[in-house]
Amino acid sequence: MAKLNLVAISAEREGSILSDGKVESSESESTLTTRQPFTDQQFLKNLSRKKQKRSTLIVFLALTDIFAIILSFTLASLLRLGEIELTQLTNVLLTVIPIYIAIALNNKAYQTNVLTGYWKSINRGVIALLLASSAMLLILFFFKTSNEFSRIMFGFGTLGAAVMIIMTRSLIFKLGQKYIGRSPYADVCIYDGIPIRQDNSDAAIVAEEHGLVADPSNPDAVNRLGQLASGMDHVIVHCPPEKREFWVFMLRSLDVKSEIVVPELDSIGPLAIKLRSNQTSLLISSGQLRWDQKIVKRAFDILLMVCILPFLFPVLLIVALIIKLDSPGPVLFFQQRIGLGNRPFKIWKFRSMRTELADATGHDSTQRNDPRITKIGKIIRSTSIDELPQLFNVLRGTMSVVGPRPHAPGSRAEDMLFWDIDQRYWHRHAVKPGLTGLAQIKGFRGATEQESDLSNRLNADLEYVAEWSLWTDVKIILKTFAVLFHKNAY
Repeated sequence: MAKLNLVAISAEREGSILSDGKVESSESESTLTTRQPFTDQQFLKNLSRKKQKRSTLIVFLALTDIFAIILSFTLASLLRLGEIELTQLTNVLLTVIPIYIAIALNNKAYQTNVLTGYWKSINRGVIALLLASSAMLLILFFFKTSNEFSRIMFGFGTLGAAVMIIMTRSLIFKLGQKYIGRSPYADVCIYDGIPIRQDNSDAAIVAEEHGLVADPSNPDAVNRLGQLASGMDHVIVHCPPEKREFWVFMLRSLDVKSEIVVPELDSIGPLAIKLRSNQTSLLISSGQLRWDQKIVKRAFDILLMVCILPFLFPVLLIVALIIKLDSPGPVLFFQQRIGLGNRPFKIWKFRSMRTELADATGHDSTQRNDPRITKIGKIIRSTSIDELPQLFNVLRGTMSVVGPRPHAPGSRAEDMLFWDIDQRYWHRHAVKPGLTGLAQIKGFRGATEQESDLSNRLNADLEYVAEWSLWTDVKIILKTFAVLFHKNAY
């Protein structure tokens, strides 16, 4: 059980945190309710579009670099040889461009900070080109084919490409500031209990006006914070000292970088110290996975789906037909689950219960020999076939192949909501939920009848979040086949 040494919170709050980490709440909600959207703060929507604009600029930057190399070497061939020697030009470009892209990525020539640093952008692009050209010369030397190429043409091509890269990157830097603004980052500041600083350079909102409360026992407040964080790069909280540890707990569950501004430098276990609006801030959450790790994990998911869906599609059709013939009602069952960043999403499953007895909230856990389950439902649940439609959740990006299993908001253990048992429950959602996970291969599956059932799974999920690697995902997938048939699968 998580132990918290938190200062007392105002009696006006809906709940309080006890010494054993549980939450005593005057009203426990079993569903994630939704307030009015941030319609009165249009600038927040515009702010969240910065990530898309930033990605567009980075892609455009890469395309212009490639175009500069192609154009320069083409002109060099035309000027030196009097014609475009297609074979020689093609061989050069097919070698230089892939090497350039690889070096540029490693040299951070396409990171966001090149949009804010002019010389940084120029240096990284030109250095990547010079290294790529040097690698090309080494290849020609070792393969003894340098005599087949015009070294003057190659030199002019490299020099011209460097000049063009400087010109295009300079132009993109200037246009980028007009297109995306002074800062390419989508940063939002939440002010709770203190006035907004007049010199604040980031988008700022008042917590109370948007229903944002530092109360992890309030699923509505957690959901609101998750919705606000969607599309943002950073969430920064300004609040009095007595509220900071509560906000720390809330922010750790987000999938974006989060900070607490602490001018007096009170230590609350930060990851790093940064400067925010001329005040010292503490880095609380880094979103767990880096951007490159997220790309690798997503690419791995898509690759698996492309490989296995063609083989499983006939199985899906057959199971759907059998369910339809077995009992009246729809083939698929949709239910709200808690996903990445504690944002709700709709999960897909094959219907295994009688339509009139289905539990959309997840309040009533499935029991052994549950009368709600159909004959076919018992079979597909015991073999985990009912989970197969979640492959489409993976394709849509709301789930991953491997990750903590998503729960319904009303899920309980010993008649207590999961976050009332252990508030660290929110932290498991810093990564996407998965079809299978570390908890499942450790044997922690089935109904959560005891508090320990939830605690065991939570500890395994938090271990996965903290120690993620692609090799870990591969091992979990392989070990999942050994637990498809489990005594607790009912």
